[in-house]
Amino acid sequence: MKRSVFSAILISAAVVVIFGGNAILAQDKAKDKYTLEVPGGLAFAEFRGYESWQVIAVSENGGKIAAILGNPIMIDAFKAGAPGNGKPFPDGAMMAKIHWTPKKQETYPGQPLVPGTQHDMDFMLKDSKRFADSGGWGYAEFEYDAASDTFRAGTLTDSPPQASDAKCGYACHTVVKARDYVFTEYGHR
Repeated sequence: MKRSVFSAILISAAVVVIFGGNAILAQDKAKDKYTLEVPGGLAFAEFRGYESWQVIAVSENGGKIAAILGNPIMIDAFKAGAPGNGKPFPDGAMMAKIHWTPKKQETYPGQPLVPGTQHDMDFMLKDSKRFADSGGWGYAEFEYDAASDTFRAGTLTDSPPQASDAKCGYACHTVVKARDYVFTEYGHR
């Protein structure tokens, strides 16, 4: 009888460990930004490594400051003169735009505005076959929640209300069709 009680305790403990571990893994997966995807198939994971991409430019709009980054294909295209040279950006070109709510550094000389709490991440991916009906570009926004340190698929907040799919930025970007749908200009170095 003692053996069956001991076995029951071990089995119960194993169940708690397995299900508890799965709950922890599910929570970790929910926090993993690379599991997120907007409808239409544009996934955060497609931009893995964006944190080390080169800066294209910085901007301020709507009370947010941003760093616009480009993968090596995008940077090389800008350096070759795109889009001003009349050539479109090549397939595989990617941009990431990190928005922050600015904060003033009161104790620094000049009291500069610097990145405060992150607001969201915007992405663009050039794939002329996959996104043929949106100028060859796919778009995504992932809103950031500082309290939970998580991202979620969002809607483009700096454009008119639209569906939050991989083509949602297209309507806003048509005003720069002549620049291959890219607003950002490569900052002089």
